[in-house]
This record gives sequence, C-alpha cells and structure tokens, in this order.
Amino acid sequence: MARVVELTTYPVKGCAGVELTEALMTEAGLAHDRCFMVVDGDGVFRSQRRDPRLALIRPGIGASGDQLTLGVRSVGDPGVADPHVADLRVEDLPVADLGVEDLCVDVDRTSPPVDVEMFGTPYRAVDQGEAAARWLTRVLGAPSRLVRVPPDHTRATDGLTPGTCGFADSGAVHLISRASLMALNARITEGGGTPLPMSRFRPNIVIDDDGAPEAGAGTGDVSVPHHEDGFRRLTIGDTELGFTKLAIRCAVTLVDQPTGVRVGPEPLRTLALYRRATVGGVAFGTKYAVLRPGKLALGDLVDVTEWDEPRL
Repeated sequence: MARVVELTTYPVKGCAGVELTEALMTEAGLAHDRCFMVVDGDGVFRSQRRDPRLALIRPGIGASGDQLTLGVRSVGDPGVADPHVADLRVEDLPVADLGVEDLCVDVDRTSPPVDVEMFGTPYRAVDQGEAAARWLTRVLGAPSRLVRVPPDHTRATDGLTPGTCGFADSGAVHLISRASLMALNARITEGGGTPLPMSRFRPNIVIDDDGAPEAGAGTGDVSVPHHEDGFRRLTIGDTELGFTKLAIRCAVTLVDQPTGVRVGPEPLRTLALYRRATVGGVAFGTKYAVLRPGKLALGDLVDVTEWDEPRL
C-alpha cells in the first residue's frame, strides 16, 4: 500500500518549503501553498529560473495565515550544503553573507489589489508593504516586492480535472513517488552523475510503498516507477484529488535548493532520454485538483479509486 511519507507547503512561490506532519487541504491546495509571490519592479513574478537565490528564503506561517516570517539560510552554515552536489565550494557561491535579520510581516488581505503578471497572464494581488519589499530587494539584489492572492482570487486551472490554485505554476497539488525518483537516480548514476534529492522537484506530497497487502481499491504497485501517472482519482485522509496533468519539468530542477545555486544539467538531461511528453518537454510527477478539502497527515493511506494506463 502507498502512504504519505513527505508533506510540504511552499507559502512563497519559488522560496523554500515548510515540511509538515499534518496539513489542511483547501480547494487551492495545501493551506497557504504559493499564496504569496515575489515580483519585480514591474509586477512580474520572480522564479528560480532566473533568480535561484529565492531558494535561500525560508518562509514561516501559522495556521491562521495572519503573520508571515521571512529568513535567509546561510550557505556557510554547517549541514546546509547539499551532499548530492559535488565540488561545490561556498566561496564560489553567488550569495554574500547578507547578515539580514528575519522579518515578520503582518499579512495584508484588505488593501486594494495591484496588477501582477505570471507567465504573461495578468492577475491581481495584495502588496505586502515596504518593509517586505526592502527585505527582499536586499536579499535578491534587485527591486522586489511581496504580494498575496486577494480574498476574491478565482484562478481556474486546466487539465483533465478543472480546479483552482494560488500562484502555483499549474495545478493545486503536486505528487511524486519515491520509486520514480529512485529510477531516475539509477539512470543518472549509470551515466556517471550524482543522485538528486526529492527537493529538486518541490512536490507537495511524496508517497512510498509500505509493503503491506492492499485493502479496497488501493494504489496498485507504487514500487513501480511512475505508477502515479495513472492515478485519476484518489483519497488521502479526508481529502479527494482529481488528476489534471503530468508535471512538465523546467530549469528550476537544475537549482540545488539548499544553496540556491544552479548546478545543471541534471535531471533534465537524463529525463530527456526516457520521459519526453507528447505535449512537449519532459514529465516527472503528477498534478491534481482538489475535489474535496479536508485534513491529511504523514502515514495516511493513498487510496486510488480511479486509475488509467499511464501514458506520456
């Protein structure tokens, strides 16, 4: 049987994730997931594609969402450097010792929304003030502001199952199995590369097979890589999810998350050998719309109620 082994929410798009033991699933995904976004001086979103140092920003947010904290993890701290990244010297990193203190932001939901842009699509968002703007500008080294989805945010997501989300690229929930990562890493190491951590793919939910016999609909054999590609409807805890699309991977996967440094060409080079999608690009992981909000936790059973033959 498959169970949840990792739960992560990303309050600020492109920044570090917050690991959870239990979570509330809303119609837009895990609570607070990608409800904030960093934009440049023109209101265009910042992404690790061009601003990999976003990965060094550590957000924190309480259950109410009334306060957001922002901190920076120093790449010089012991234990921060990713053991999966070879030959990476701290003195070569494009991140100075910023010496910035953590910032606590009182979240503004009521100010008039401003215009922002993500992937060329206009959205409305609530600016979170000058203190956050100054802090982000200093950390990223370029004019930046923090914005939040407005209370009346009604973004519609596409795919097989319609849904909504905050400022995620597409789809409310991103899920990957450990078996899929293990298969990818086997190919990378066969080619002389170094295995990658799951953090390169920034999923919300990671599942793994617990080896126990299945009861009910179950999940099939999730020890088979990419078996999750066939999940069409599933329940986890109190929640129900509907498949939208495969996750098409971009240059963010080339960024080492603990150091905020682009260290490519993996995993895109290896994924191109066996995971080319018919819609273009390479696929790794799956995305879902939320059909029924509720609570979920580490250890919860993943029960797939509808399944189809996986296809790229």
